[in-house]
Order: sequence, then C-alpha cells, then structure tokens
Amino acid sequence: MTYYGSKELADSFRTVRKNTIVIAEEIPEQHYGFRAAPETRTVAQTLLHIASAPRLAEQIHFIERRTTLDGFDFFGFMGPLIAEEQVARSKAEIVGMLRANGDKFAQLLEGSSEDFLSQRITYPQGMTPPSKSRFEMLLSAKEHEMHHRGQLMLVERLLGIVPHLTRDMQARIAAMQASKAGA
Repeated sequence: MTYYGSKELADSFRTVRKNTIVIAEEIPEQHYGFRAAPETRTVAQTLLHIASAPRLAEQIHFIERRTTLDGFDFFGFMGPLIAEEQVARSKAEIVGMLRANGDKFAQLLEGSSEDFLSQRITYPQGMTPPSKSRFEMLLSAKEHEMHHRGQLMLVERLLGIVPHLTRDMQARIAAMQASKAGA
C-alpha cells in the first residue's frame, strides 16, 4: 500500500462525489422523478441511494470494525436505507445529503491507517473470494458510486443534457485543435 493509501483513497472518493454532485445540480428538479425504465430508480432515488450507500462500509469498517461478515445482517441494515430512498425530498436536500455524507465518509477514509486498510475481512462460507482487504472493500464504495453515476450520465443524455465530463473533454479537444491550428 506504499503508493495508494488513505489520503489517495479519500481524495479519489472526493473526486467521484464532486462529479456526482455536479450531475445532481445540473439535472433540473422537475426531472428528479424521471425513471429511465420501469422497475428502475428515479433520478432522486438514485441520488439518495448514492448518498446513503457508504453507510454500509461505515458500519462494517468504522463502527463495528468487523473482521468477518459472518452474522452481519446485510438485508436488515440495507432495508431502512432502501426505505429512505422512497422518501420525497427536494433537490436541495438531496444535494445537501450528498455533500454531508460524502464529506463524512471521505474523512473516515483519510483517517485510516495502513494497518487498518490492510486487514483481511472474512466473507461468509462459500463466498468467492473468501476474504478481501479493508482497502479493497472501501474502494468498492467509490466503484459503486461510479456505477450509478454512469447511469445518471445516461439519464442526462435521455433528458437532453450533455454531461459535464463530456463537455469538459470536448473543450480540451477544441483547445488542442485550436492550438495546433494556430501553430
């Protein structure tokens, strides 16, 4: 873990959350009820899911400091979080939750020691792999958010919004082309 420790983990999570917040801010509130397909989350539900999902990692790693997932009631823990996704909230409330929960989780990541991150967590019998490091498990919180953020970027396209990361790349390409043409 010499090259990627708690500071880098926290920084990368902050970057992912910052980009999620930009998307949340760019989608107009009147589209927060938009659902890309039946049986999928709305924009608001997806953002609430993203906001609350790191609480699972927080519970396992920072509150209970588990070394095994044997006996952890995943469905009992996730049930109330999923129920929270159904509660109607304003865009401002959702963006506020994304900021507050993201800041809290990033601070927990940043304060993690290398020893803590290297600890192995045993999975219940029959799961593959049989264990993972805390580092890998905590990194998955960022990966999970990126998965859902990709969904939101597709929703932006469906709503006629060009995602900010695409606009940024287009601007860099245009600047490079302009610089090359002027040379």
